[in-house]
Amino acid sequence: MAKAVQAAVRNPAMAGREFSAKNAKLAMLPPAHRISLRAPAASVAALSEALGLTLPQKPKASASEGSRSALWLGPDEWLVIDDGASDPLKACAGVEALHSAVGVSHRNVAISVTGPGAANIINAGCPQDLSLVAFPVGACSRTVLGKAEIVLMRTAEDAFRVECWRSFSDYVFTFLTDAAQDAAA
Repeated sequence: MAKAVQAAVRNPAMAGREFSAKNAKLAMLPPAHRISLRAPAASVAALSEALGLTLPQKPKASASEGSRSALWLGPDEWLVIDDGASDPLKACAGVEALHSAVGVSHRNVAISVTGPGAANIINAGCPQDLSLVAFPVGACSRTVLGKAEIVLMRTAEDAFRVECWRSFSDYVFTFLTDAAQDAAA
């Protein structure tokens, strides 16, 4: 009789790590499905239909539908994140229009930064103007935090999602923790 093969269990980087300070809270977000999507303008409609949301076409723009978000990173580039059980890579697999969809779920992790001091804490290492006028709810950008590249999305007036490579996650979380401690002092 054949022995059943057990699927590997992914242990997310820094799972459960949290930090609270006077005006902010940091928390590692649960694992999500992610793809790096590249496509010419002629393929956007077909990919949007397959993904169930309209891919944004303007700088700093994002689109969300249910648990899925698409973040504009460049004229032909998006980071698609699904916090639910649906894998956007599978959604793109049947699209015949020219595109490149690469699964980056294991490469990235996300950190939630919330509270009235969230923007100031991120600005301790990010040169982006995070005022609500310049970076409104739904805005996103590929930028830096200290010495690490991040993708930043404002999810509410006082909340951000910080996406980074898992190999930089300890650095990014520690940087944000130090900034939060300094802001609380």
